[in-house]
Amino acid sequence: MKNSLILLFFVGLVSFGQDTMKTVSGVVTDGRSPMSGVTITVLGTSANTSTDDLGKYRVQVPMGNTLRYSYQGMKAVEIKIEDVTRILNVDMVPDIEELEEVTVTGSNRKSQSELASEYPRNMNLIRTAFGYLNAATAPGNIRFLNEEEINPVAICILDLLRNEFSGVRVQGTCMGAFGRDEGIANELNNLTGRNVNDPGVVGLNPVGTGLSGSLNEGKVFIRGASSLFNPRSAIFDIDGQIINDPPIWLDIKNIKRIAILNNFATTTNYGSAGAGGVIVINTISGTPQSNKIVDQARLRNNFVASNILGSDEVRRNWPTYLQDIYASTTLEEAKTTYQKYAGQYASLPFFTLDIQKYFKEKWNEGEYADGIVEDNSNLWNQNPVLLKALAYQYQEQGEFEKANNLFKKVLKLRPNYAQSYLDLANSYRELRDVKQAAAMYTRYNYLIEQGFMEKDSIGIGAIFEREYNNFLLLEKNALVKGEKAAGLFIADEDFKGTRLVFEWNDSEAEFELQFVNPGGQYTLLKHSLADNAGMIRKEKEYGYNTAEYLIDNALPGTWTINVNYLGNKSLTPTYLKATVYYDYGSYSQRKETKVFKMTLKNAPYELFQMSVGSKLVLR
Repeated sequence: MKNSLILLFFVGLVSFGQDTMKTVSGVVTDGRSPMSGVTITVLGTSANTSTDDLGKYRVQVPMGNTLRYSYQGMKAVEIKIEDVTRILNVDMVPDIEELEEVTVTGSNRKSQSELASEYPRNMNLIRTAFGYLNAATAPGNIRFLNEEEINPVAICILDLLRNEFSGVRVQGTCMGAFGRDEGIANELNNLTGRNVNDPGVVGLNPVGTGLSGSLNEGKVFIRGASSLFNPRSAIFDIDGQIINDPPIWLDIKNIKRIAILNNFATTTNYGSAGAGGVIVINTISGTPQSNKIVDQARLRNNFVASNILGSDEVRRNWPTYLQDIYASTTLEEAKTTYQKYAGQYASLPFFTLDIQKYFKEKWNEGEYADGIVEDNSNLWNQNPVLLKALAYQYQEQGEFEKANNLFKKVLKLRPNYAQSYLDLANSYRELRDVKQAAAMYTRYNYLIEQGFMEKDSIGIGAIFEREYNNFLLLEKNALVKGEKAAGLFIADEDFKGTRLVFEWNDSEAEFELQFVNPGGQYTLLKHSLADNAGMIRKEKEYGYNTAEYLIDNALPGTWTINVNYLGNKSLTPTYLKATVYYDYGSYSQRKETKVFKMTLKNAPYELFQMSVGSKLVLR
């Protein structure tokens, strides 16, 4: 967070224990047919099982552990077990390299301008003195360390490399720059066979300004010795500046990314100087900061296909009870239709959610709808996934107090999920309760500072920071009175325009979101294990299900947002909430909330349209 506004609204800390055993079952398929003999392992233990002839399995696993599904020739699937995990129907895909579905003229290699625009969100990119290098397409293996993975305890770059990269041999210590360390003396004693503290030993000075000779700077070796007595050490490329010796002066906390280049194909531009390999470092302060929003669709020749279903076609796939009740022409007819199906479907929480939405939005019968919800509250009171689905609907309907009560229940059930704090903080904002909103924002920050939760600087952490800063910008006068409000530090908004925030209630949900610009070109976000397992693993690790999209005003016209729902590993719907902020980052900021029940699988259809001037960037 950019701010440490400490307010006395914290409630007691809760235990984050995860020792509950879960029985997980399901069917593994190749997308068409069941797969027998798939090995299912509980990572970190010796427990494993395999699927039978019908692809079925059942396994006991502690909550918080991860199941790994493996089969020769197929991509391995890893799924973290959560509090609601009970059924996991897994589709495996062949382990082959897939090409993007784009039309390309000439070479399919991305240009440097394309790579530059992707750099903030693509963790496979490193900026070298000779341009951007993409680990996904570069020859050989490139090892990466990103900002959130860097341990700030390391004194200097030598310690960091020594501790984080196996196989990298580091000579020397950090104390040449920071003062005397007994470890240096011991190392030199071993190297020379003499006592460096003996006044008679000259040319070795581990005190004050540092060691003399090459041991002062240290050396790093990432390749095998080129000769027995004269191995080549690695050189360093720091924000495009090439140096021979390790930068022990570099602040570890200022490092954004590190990449190890240890094969000739990736170091050839460095000539003979790179014979020992290259360690590329991108710093935070040296990374260009640009507010320019890049329309990823216009960088490619992606034009949306004509097979996108409209709302009428989607409606034809509704369940019978929903089609019948929406066909009612009077309120009494609608109530009769509800009673007709209630006996058959009352035990299904999604039936109740559908009925609540219908009577509230179609007939404005809030009291009647709330009575149905209350009668069936036992279906979701202990299920955070269903609680969030109902809370989304209440937010869409402007029932902010009811949504707030549900988000409070979710926080009690999931105190170790970052999303729980973000949802409740934003819910208090909707209620105009600025003190409680501030309490939730700062509580999350406090838990990170105290080590109860991990910090995520790229995913939910970046979104949390943006939300909190925006909150302070708009509510500082209500939060802090008089001169104190003027003295409250608020970072400049790095974006103004239209902001879209997507949230989904089920962490197992897999889908593709397509953003079509006014010219008919699109950008595609693939949220699936087959295409982006790392992103989903990160979401579960930190406990969030959200993504934001920023649109500026450079290209006026109508944007269309489409979805292709791929399922959620069980035969249940997923609820997707889209919050659109207009004039974001200004005092005229306003928002609109839309909620979609996703059930139709593998059939792209339109979610909604909005008329804004825009280019799109994924964050």
